Amino acid sequence: MIGAGDIGVGWAALCASAGWSVAIYDLSPTTMERASIDVERRTRALVALGRAPASIVERGLSELVRASFLSEAIQDADWVIEAIHEDVAAKQKLLVAIEEVAGVEALISSSSSGLAPSDIFGRMRRLDRCLVTHPLNPPELIPLVEVVPEARTSPATIARATDYLRALGRHPIVLKKAIPGYVVGRVSAAVWRECIDLVLRGVISVDDLDRAVSLGPGIGWAAAGPYLTYHLAAGEGGIRSFIQHLLASFESWWQQLAHWAQLDPDEQRTLIQATERAYKGKIEFLREARDRRLNAILRALEQARAPSESGSG
Repeated sequence: MIGAGDIGVGWAALCASAGWSVAIYDLSPTTMERASIDVERRTRALVALGRAPASIVERGLSELVRASFLSEAIQDADWVIEAIHEDVAAKQKLLVAIEEVAGVEALISSSSSGLAPSDIFGRMRRLDRCLVTHPLNPPELIPLVEVVPEARTSPATIARATDYLRALGRHPIVLKKAIPGYVVGRVSAAVWRECIDLVLRGVISVDDLDRAVSLGPGIGWAAAGPYLTYHLAAGEGGIRSFIQHLLASFESWWQQLAHWAQLDPDEQRTLIQATERAYKGKIEFLREARDRRLNAILRALEQARAPSESGSG
């Protein structure tokens, strides 16, 4: 694991919780010091949540390597995951350095949340073994991972990456082609843009907006997703009936949705202040509460999975 920020720590916790041998490295000693504590905390939290057996977690943590050098972290690695900040030039420089040290059979992936794989891996010699594996945050809890191949990524590499992810209990989705923001980022950006607009226009407060989404469509989408939600909403007529009877309403709303592309400095300050005011002094409590809720939702979904969904990965 190269990059010990929040995503890198989440990846390391997930892999360690599966009993895998994990090495983590970051150029910043301060980040590494914090990550060393956070990996253990987040890995053991999975035991408390019932997501991983204690014996396997302890085995994984006992083999955790806190590398002092990039080469130490990468040597003998089957899978190298880059998880630094979203900066194309920085990722390119790091990935070239990784390629120089990694074994010839090592899988190399980036945890980018929306950059083009052709840009990220643009300076590498062997693109056949490179792809994006984009987790959602926190990676050790949310099971979806977007797999975004570069045009020259080999089918064997895609299969290998999805096999690794399934072994970690993840649900990989493979994009047919790369697009800025990928799928999850674009859907999230579209929803958040409207959520921001509703707050800035004084329609609703930040905390009530969060409740409106998490206790409304968020629950429905967790159970079915937007296409299936609307397909089921119209009864026997399905999506055909839904579009025939309700499309006009949606089209009228679409015309009024936020369409701006940037927030000016005053709007940014308003948004930041409103969010900080809503959740001031509660972050650690809210993070723990979120993780407990995510775990409860996942357990409920797992228990309610239809027979046709079992083993679908």
